[in-house]
Amino acid sequence: MSSPLHKSASHESAVGHVTGRARYVDDIAEPHDTAHAAVATSTVAAGRLLGLELTAARALPGVLGVYSAADIPGVNRIGPIVHDEPLLAEDQVFFHGQALAVVVAETREVARAAAALVKPQIEPTLPVLTMDEAIERADFHTDAHVIARGDVEQALASAAVVVEQDVRTGGQDHFYLETHGSFAQPVEGGLKVTSSTQHPTEVQREVAAVLGKPASTVVCEVARLGGGFGGKESQASQFACLAAMGAHFTGRPVKLVLKRHEDMAWTGNRHPFLGRYRAGFDAQGKLVGFAVKIYSNGGWTSDLSSPVMDRALFHLDNAYRIPALRFEGRVCRTNLPSNTAFRGFGGPQGVAVIEDAMERGAAALGIDPVELRRRNYYVDGDACPYGQVVDNVRLQRITDQLLESADYVARRAEIDAFNASSRWIRRGIGFVPLKFGISFTASLLNQAGALVLVYADGSVQLNHGGTEMGQGLYSKMLAVAADTLGVRLDQIRHMATSTEKVPNTSATAASSGTDLNGAAVLDACTTVRERMRPVAAEMLDCKPDAVRFVDGSCVAGDSSVPFADVANLCWVKQISLSSTGYYATPGIAYDAETGRGTPFFYYAYGAAFAEVEVDARTGQYGLVRVDILQDVGDSLNPSIDRGQVEGAFVQGLGWLTVEELIYDDSGRMATHGPSTYKIPAVGDIPADFRVALLDRSAQEGVIGGSKAVGEPPFLLAFAALGALRHAVGSFGGLPEIAVPATHESVLRAIEALR
Repeated sequence: MSSPLHKSASHESAVGHVTGRARYVDDIAEPHDTAHAAVATSTVAAGRLLGLELTAARALPGVLGVYSAADIPGVNRIGPIVHDEPLLAEDQVFFHGQALAVVVAETREVARAAAALVKPQIEPTLPVLTMDEAIERADFHTDAHVIARGDVEQALASAAVVVEQDVRTGGQDHFYLETHGSFAQPVEGGLKVTSSTQHPTEVQREVAAVLGKPASTVVCEVARLGGGFGGKESQASQFACLAAMGAHFTGRPVKLVLKRHEDMAWTGNRHPFLGRYRAGFDAQGKLVGFAVKIYSNGGWTSDLSSPVMDRALFHLDNAYRIPALRFEGRVCRTNLPSNTAFRGFGGPQGVAVIEDAMERGAAALGIDPVELRRRNYYVDGDACPYGQVVDNVRLQRITDQLLESADYVARRAEIDAFNASSRWIRRGIGFVPLKFGISFTASLLNQAGALVLVYADGSVQLNHGGTEMGQGLYSKMLAVAADTLGVRLDQIRHMATSTEKVPNTSATAASSGTDLNGAAVLDACTTVRERMRPVAAEMLDCKPDAVRFVDGSCVAGDSSVPFADVANLCWVKQISLSSTGYYATPGIAYDAETGRGTPFFYYAYGAAFAEVEVDARTGQYGLVRVDILQDVGDSLNPSIDRGQVEGAFVQGLGWLTVEELIYDDSGRMATHGPSTYKIPAVGDIPADFRVALLDRSAQEGVIGGSKAVGEPPFLLAFAALGALRHAVGSFGGLPEIAVPATHESVLRAIEALR
């Protein structure tokens, strides 16, 4: 056996997933005295909270306690950046579904029944539900964030062609398989909280603050999540705090797990965006000026809306150099659940704007959309709108390879010929390139820790601050540890992520989980290995630098000794076999006041072609073929990375084509379950789905030469939207297809052209 690094392998929990042995929050064995919590919520979107009638709820047999804001022992304010979110409502309610009280009872059923008996007295006020209303009222969470360079008005005035448009993108529910859940257990000296969270440290901090306790008294543990996609980065804290309150007051373990309709109605989604742009092109198709104002629907509190807006601004350029530009973004305040992180974190909403401009520019100039994009690509040495200089740009190489492998030129000609002779069935092909910045744009978050323990029998325990939510992080960390220590995978036990092992960690988000935690694991393993090296050299009668650690042995020339024997002798010699590891990404800095800095450590690149077939009589369509080439550096695990690319594309496809969040006029969510909210199914997957990873693409300065893969491929779904525009546009003109491009939306666009 050789190193598992850079080799395809199954997910470390694959067998557990398919057999049901993998444990999630609601699978934890419950002690005999476990109680259950439920949440009483507002049934109006805005109003003055005059009082809460709790008598009936408290009187229900089996109820252990009903707690409101007045009962909170610490602070009643949570939030990942700005602490502007009351855990439980005080004197006002701000959205339909806001938590008013938490009920703790002997059973889940009794808790839910009691929560329904909580009667709030609310004096309703008129809610603000849309971005347009918030803009008209100048009701914003943030001041304007501006990034600018050059004289954009002069550039637009001198352009050969100017296109302008309002671009709207909708929300998207995370629809993770496991809903939010927390299990709080009193332990000697404090509290242990098992949470379905991407950010254990934030849960630890928020629970401690709400209970008025030091963070050291709270341990947050996460074995795995049944999906996250950003929805459990900040919003798991609320439910952990409510479960913790129950445990604090009753002295008993308390579990709180949401039903699907509760999770969808009470928690935030991807931010809907409105982008208003003017784009100027010269006669050769070069983009010379781009002026954009973008707005997002933040919901009732700040949550992560400000950094989401930042990243949307950072991605308004996508893959293209823009000489003169002005980007401005603001977050709207509305009476809806606080929207939050979602795969791509604002990047897709920013890219939506410039890709619309590219489609319209190509149509106005009569230039093939692929060729127009290529003429505007970044090249090494170009500066992004915020001043960061790009190098090792792989856009042209990716496009050249994909043009050949996808046979674009011939297929486009065949499609145009087919459309000319077909009355009802039309086809289209679309293309999108991708440049996606990798790092938390807040520099302080770019850090990670690890703890590695080697035992005298040669077995290893691995701890780090990242969370496993199905994306394969644990699998990659096991491979990094095995490669560094030179042991077999079966010698390593990956422990549940816990704040008592690794403190002060960042969320597993921003596609940086492998980069950050992998470097920390490498650091810890290297320290232990180098302590063992002189002992191994003594056993092998060689110099320390001659020792190799491989396949569970220490080897020098033709001689070897088991790793376990070396570990045992280290113990005998009183040599420490444990170490912490730490990593902080270098060089990340951004000044929002000047709109200048280096918000990213590197960029991931990619491109995709998508082909669709549309029935003009019904608007029904299907994906015929998709070709993707994604830059993932030197992949740590190609099979996992390929799965991430496929999953990200399909999730992006869902956002752009079928997923539609609807609220009624009172602010109540109408699409709060799979019967009313459609996500992509098997029939929506491309019939011919070709995914390749770019070769010869190792990234300097990143663990194993790899690159992030979680978020970037999400944006490749814009190729499908381009394909729909090509197909519908065959009826004459550039179609106006609303997003999400549902079958109804496509039919309306066809009828408008015909």
